[in-house]
Amino acid sequence: MKIMKEFFLVIFLFVVTMAVAMSADAGTIVRVDGSSTVYPITEAVAEEFQTIKKGTVQVTVGISGTGGGFKKFCRGEIDISDASRPIKTSEREACQAQGIQYIELPVAYDAISVIVHPENSLTSIKVDELKKIWEPSAQNTVMKWNQVNPKWADADLKLYGPGADSGTFDYFTEAIVGKSAASRGDYTASEDDNVLVQGVSTDKNAIGYFGFAYYATNKSKLKALAVDGGKGPVLPTSETVKDGTYAPLSRPIFIYVNKASLQKPEIKDFVEFYLTKAIQLVPEVQYVALSPAAYQLVQKRLREQKVGTVYANHSGVNVTVEELLKREPSL
Repeated sequence: MKIMKEFFLVIFLFVVTMAVAMSADAGTIVRVDGSSTVYPITEAVAEEFQTIKKGTVQVTVGISGTGGGFKKFCRGEIDISDASRPIKTSEREACQAQGIQYIELPVAYDAISVIVHPENSLTSIKVDELKKIWEPSAQNTVMKWNQVNPKWADADLKLYGPGADSGTFDYFTEAIVGKSAASRGDYTASEDDNVLVQGVSTDKNAIGYFGFAYYATNKSKLKALAVDGGKGPVLPTSETVKDGTYAPLSRPIFIYVNKASLQKPEIKDFVEFYLTKAIQLVPEVQYVALSPAAYQLVQKRLREQKVGTVYANHSGVNVTVEELLKREPSL
């Protein structure tokens, strides 16, 4: 009996110790969710940050899509929202209704890449042809490659793209179709870009679009098409993103930080670390870093805790980060 009592006492003390430890650690968690496009950057930053902090801070990074991330962010469930597009009016209103103020921080450039199977004979595609493929009226009418261009193959079109919660979906439809979220619905959709990579890489008749990093790390089994926005076909590369020639599918990507969360030292430290390390880590995960001057402007915005968005009256298509950072954000 004495042994049993001692056994249960040990178990009780262990449970209490774990509960206390979990309670102590609860304030050291940095909660991030949102864009699968931004995920590789945030994950890389989180790994280095946690290494430096030697286990005293935990950074959790989810992938629920830009829209899914903003839903959680505006409910106060996360501290930082990864976003591959600017915050929408409806999301701004949702945050405002919950009293959540946010700081909008561009962290890198991305090139939405139009991808086909390596055995596809195409090397380029016009914006008008992309629109013909993806606009809502194409559903049930544009089902074969040669219905887009008579010179192309008489083969079924197999489409892969981000889901409706994705910021890449919003930006692509805005830039290509002319209206955000205007898209045919009969395609294989996923918030996980790795699913799209797998789909296109195993289907000779496939075409899809997703963030540049997922193409760059899978070049052996994918082919990017040069996009012709009216000035000739241009491939997505770091150089064409930086010089603005990969238009209209190059764009900035963001983190949005809950201003109230910055009162916690570990979250303030993480965001400052993020903006300091981005210029190094962004290229390592196959995205395009902002200019040093742009990162300085972003860091200044964080220091001054300027809340709101500079995209209230602009979609962000074909506008540089440097130009936008000169504007005052609005709620």
